[in-house]
Parts: sequence; structure tokens; C-alpha cells
Amino acid sequence: MARAYGMDLRRRVVDAIEAGLSARMAADRFSVAPSTAINWHRHWRETGSLDPGRQGKPSGSKLDEHEAFILGLVEDNKDIALHEIAAKLAAERGVRTCAATLWYFFSRRGLTHKKRQAMPPSNSARTSSPGGKTGSTDSLTSTPSD
Repeated sequence: MARAYGMDLRRRVVDAIEAGLSARMAADRFSVAPSTAINWHRHWRETGSLDPGRQGKPSGSKLDEHEAFILGLVEDNKDIALHEIAAKLAAERGVRTCAATLWYFFSRRGLTHKKRQAMPPSNSARTSSPGGKTGSTDSLTSTPSD
């Protein structure tokens, strides 16, 4: 990520604008974009500060304020799917989200949200084609050997 311009440059650009130079001429003199000079001067007029704003993504999630509601849904119905949680959030809280956002919500809290426990393989279900021999590689889903 790029670093913010230094405070010295910011101060010189704003001082030049305050001394009567246009923002575009000050930008040209100090080799910065005109929009940068305009924004620095506006920020200084509005706040009295030249400190750069915070860079990067804002921390947190739009779901953080709905944490109790989401965890309550899971507690009430352990078999609820992520898309069902998203639908309930939209209907009851007016928050539109997708299953991936909910997955990250649970992941950040160290929670796994599985609909049910893993089941052992079935002993009675067929696992090969009907006419194949046990252990045969003649099934339709096998790949030919070279």
C-alpha cells in the first residue's frame, strides 16, 4: 500500500494556497495532483488539521452489530443453513448479505457452522455400478489406465 504524503509537503501546499496561489498552480509548483491540493486545502479549512486519513479497509463487519441475533438463530435451530440465516437477516433486520459473508463472520469468531455431524459411510448403500464386481475398476466412473 502506498504511503501518505509527508506533513511538510502538505503544509507547504496549503500555505501557498493561503498566500494567494490557486490550488492548481500550487499543485503544479509542488508536483502533486490538483485534486490532491484541493482536497488538502478543503480538509484544512474544515478541520484545521493536515493529518492524513486512515488508509486501508475499515475494521469490522456490517454483521457485528447483529451478532446476538445471528448466534441466537443458530442456537434455536442448529440445522439452519447460511443462506437461511441471510434470508432471516434481510427479512427481520433489513440487512442484505450473502452466505460467504456469514461464513467469514463465523470464522472470525472461531466458530464452525456445520448443519450436522459427519456421518459414517453407509453399509447398505450401493457404492459401485450394479453389474460390476467387488473391487472392479470397470465402473462407469473410473478412469482408464494408461
